[in-house]
Amino acid sequence: MSNPELVTESLTENQWGIAHAIAQTLVKEQTDVNELGKAIAYLRNAVNQNQADANSRFFKYLKTLVGNGRQIGHSGKTTDYYRSIDKACSDCLKGFQGDASTLLQILGWTSRLMRYYKEAGPIGEVVTPVVESARQVEIAKAIGSHEFAVGQIVEAKVTAVKGNKVTYEILGTIRLTEKEPKKAQSLSQEQTVKVEILDIKEDGSPKKVKYSE
Repeated sequence: MSNPELVTESLTENQWGIAHAIAQTLVKEQTDVNELGKAIAYLRNAVNQNQADANSRFFKYLKTLVGNGRQIGHSGKTTDYYRSIDKACSDCLKGFQGDASTLLQILGWTSRLMRYYKEAGPIGEVVTPVVESARQVEIAKAIGSHEFAVGQIVEAKVTAVKGNKVTYEILGTIRLTEKEPKKAQSLSQEQTVKVEILDIKEDGSPKKVKYSE
């Protein structure tokens, strides 16, 4: 069977990891992929009706399935399937900030991956990636479009001044709070200033900056 990782253009690496984690978890718990398919169909219908609240409706729907599993299920295992799907989605997608169509893509791949893992043999420990918040996505985009270097002078906006601490905002997303004992009192909120980059994080974003004359 071909490895489904070869077709991933529509998902970020993080989202792809989430699809893998949910699929592995559900296969380990012997969850029926058809029950996940029904949940995906519900989400698709919710997206078509109103994308704005489709995510919240989907997660409420999963809770409803767990609560009413005995009445609507076709076998004694159905409630367990619903419980596994609800828990796996809640654990792996906790704090999901993307739109409903992206969630639909993740779960669509989850369904395909379940079939893949079912045939692929024993699954080891499932590693669940951390869901990116909307802010993390913004920062990643900012870093990707700008190359920072130690000693570089960049423009920053002062967003807060507390005592001798100043919070700078770079590229509208990256915020750093630094001690500026000599300059803090002369700076004001919303003021645009120049800062020098003193250190860089592993992801390429500024780690430490200081006010530059």
